[in-house]
Amino acid sequence: MFNATNILILITIIAYLAMVVYIGVKFSKQNSDTDNFYLGGRKLGPFVTAMSAEASDMSSWLLMGLPGVALAAGLAEASWTAIGLAIGTYLNWLIVAKRIRRYSIKLNAITVPEFFTKRYKDQKKILQTIAAVVIVVFFIPYTGSGFSACGKLFTTLFPGVNYHTAMIVSAIVIAVYTTLGGFLAASTSDFIQSIVMTIAIVVVFGFGVSVAGGWNSVFDNAAQLPGYLNVFQGYDAANNAAGSYGALPVASTLAWGLGYFGMPHILLRFMAARKEEELTFSRRIASVWVVISMAVATVIGVVGLAMSNVDSAKSFFEGKASETVLINIALYLASKGWVCALICGVILAGVLAATMSTADSQLLAAASSVTEDILTSKFGIKFDVKKQMIVARATVLFISVLGIIIAWNPDSSVFRIVSFAWAGFGAAFGPIVLLALFWKRSNLAGAISGMVAGGIMVFVWKFVIAPVGGVLSIYELLPAFIIALIVNVVVSLCTKAPSEDIVKEFEEVSANK
Repeated sequence: MFNATNILILITIIAYLAMVVYIGVKFSKQNSDTDNFYLGGRKLGPFVTAMSAEASDMSSWLLMGLPGVALAAGLAEASWTAIGLAIGTYLNWLIVAKRIRRYSIKLNAITVPEFFTKRYKDQKKILQTIAAVVIVVFFIPYTGSGFSACGKLFTTLFPGVNYHTAMIVSAIVIAVYTTLGGFLAASTSDFIQSIVMTIAIVVVFGFGVSVAGGWNSVFDNAAQLPGYLNVFQGYDAANNAAGSYGALPVASTLAWGLGYFGMPHILLRFMAARKEEELTFSRRIASVWVVISMAVATVIGVVGLAMSNVDSAKSFFEGKASETVLINIALYLASKGWVCALICGVILAGVLAATMSTADSQLLAAASSVTEDILTSKFGIKFDVKKQMIVARATVLFISVLGIIIAWNPDSSVFRIVSFAWAGFGAAFGPIVLLALFWKRSNLAGAISGMVAGGIMVFVWKFVIAPVGGVLSIYELLPAFIIALIVNVVVSLCTKAPSEDIVKEFEEVSANK
């Protein structure tokens, strides 16, 4: 199971894990209260804000899900997904980031549900409770997908290693540094992890193209599969034929970008930024990184296809899941000598980094919803500062256990789990975030109705309507987002207008440009 190459790879990965745990220990002393634990005292600089937001966003999906989809089905789904996410990233930074930071400061809100409640003056905390439940419901499987990706990584690297053992150990490491260091540790480690992720995709991309025989060989090989390089067709592996990717599937896939407006772990980065004016610089950094990283990750799938036909590399791809394409390329690199094995270790640490950077943020967002939005705000359970921290950390550990249970099935798809959770947040939170920030006529009844409608419709469309097939088999985020938006607007217009205090706050935030 272990040879010299594997030992070098393992040493590199262990060193990386030790580093992130050290970060958690280092920042543990700065968490004097839950405001710092969950939002870092709004101290994030522009680089950390930008890169921690994007690292927490991309997860293992960037290094496993996206290349895997490209390898298995060609450029159609992967390309339109990446384009939709790139557009959504830019628009979220452009129109939401500054406004939600300014608004959350005015309302003294440290969680997204708390922002909703204070924005609409929800005295009964109904909206806050529903929002907290939505976060827990969708973040637990999202976190579980990250744990699952870690388990798959180690079983791919070290044949014979038990998936469940590897997955649990990975989850424990993530939970430990998140529990100790809170938001600042998660954000700082996410910044470092984004650098490691970048190194990983650049090295794998360059090495893969070289092994495959250059650009021409890569694309000549892909061109032999019908529809593989056509973004309006894609490749149907089951029938070895070109697929069909028309206007409706394109619109459905582009809808991934709508999810950004409702992602709590990204919105929290905006709220935690040190200065509003620094968010412009953060937006530029984030947008450039997202475009380049997703483009390279997509092409890595095509490169993996070409490498799987190279005699010396075939054994690294045969019988392996498409989602492990980047890992397979890295392992082939490791076979070239001890220096390459160490480089491989860094690359594989990048896969871990992608997973951990999202899982830590999700754990904090879910934990804050349970402690701040449900226990403290809704049920009025009061804790002193010391007990608050104990409860907060215990909640992170509890949610980690639930994530492990969700990740228990080794055959679960990282891409599909993330897709469903992404739709849930995008539909439940996206419309209310936009209307809360930019439409003063939006009221509490509309917000509650829209959130409930969006969350329910994701399940209904996914499991009831989409299976019918045909034009109805579109990504559930698109119809659910539209329905939630319409319900929010219609109910707001049909019910009592917001109070003068709410309108005054809205106008003060809007005027402060």
